[in-house]
Amino acid sequence: MPELPEVETVRRGLQPAMEGARIERTETRRAGLRFPFQADFAARLRGRTVSGLGRRAKYLMADLDSGDVLLMHLGMSGSFRVVTGDGAAMPGEFHHPRNEDRIHDHVVFHMSSGAMVVFNDPRRFGSMKVIARAALDQEPLLKGLGPEPLGNAFDAAMLASACAGKKTSLKAALLDQRVVAGLGNIYVCEALFRARLSPRRLAATLATKTGLPADRARRLVDAIQDVLNAAIAAGGSSLRDHRQTSGELGYFQHSFKVYDREGGTCPTPGCRGTVQRFTQNGRSTFWCPNCQK
Repeated sequence: MPELPEVETVRRGLQPAMEGARIERTETRRAGLRFPFQADFAARLRGRTVSGLGRRAKYLMADLDSGDVLLMHLGMSGSFRVVTGDGAAMPGEFHHPRNEDRIHDHVVFHMSSGAMVVFNDPRRFGSMKVIARAALDQEPLLKGLGPEPLGNAFDAAMLASACAGKKTSLKAALLDQRVVAGLGNIYVCEALFRARLSPRRLAATLATKTGLPADRARRLVDAIQDVLNAAIAAGGSSLRDHRQTSGELGYFQHSFKVYDREGGTCPTPGCRGTVQRFTQNGRSTFWCPNCQK
């Protein structure tokens, strides 16, 4: 599933075509995706101007001038492409042709900018929903999400407090969207490596006995933010389904330190360890046991 950097990359790619433009009409080519479309889904979008395009965790949020918000999730295999007036996809600097079967083009937004924004989702695990902005705090899909890891409020004290007393592993805590929003398996593995922290370490050890953030909490926050910013700058990671709106692949996978590097030499200078993989909570964890403690 796309993680925060991939969703942020998609958001930035959609901005030129959607932000400030009017949705002239919306085609829904099936009854729904992961969930059925609302009966008035297309009607609530028709003629509305997208005043802003934001992101919350792994959700895209298009603010409409009606006071509604279009909430969108890519699911496992969802992707957007922006098509110009002549029917050609807008290429990027590192353009890669798309291979998706057009039979999976399930939603098409016809924008006043002259572009078509097409949502393609072979597995149909994505979702779209129109909700009133005033009701966002009560929206079940968003309620309970933790802080944004790139937000100003996210710091060592906040993370240590969220993990204090937890008896789960540090990796499990970071994957809990109630602790911090938007992180997934790839970037948790990478951040833990950069912070030199074991994925098996108890989450509670981010806080001291007095409840203050330990130094390892500060290192971890810095590592999380560094790896996310680097991944966003690289267009995200393309392992299976992720494409940018231009059709180009993200290339942060070429910068992985440990993820999917099982058997490789640890990249830490002076470390003689080997990157290992083990299954943790049903997911592959990659780490260097020699320098992650």
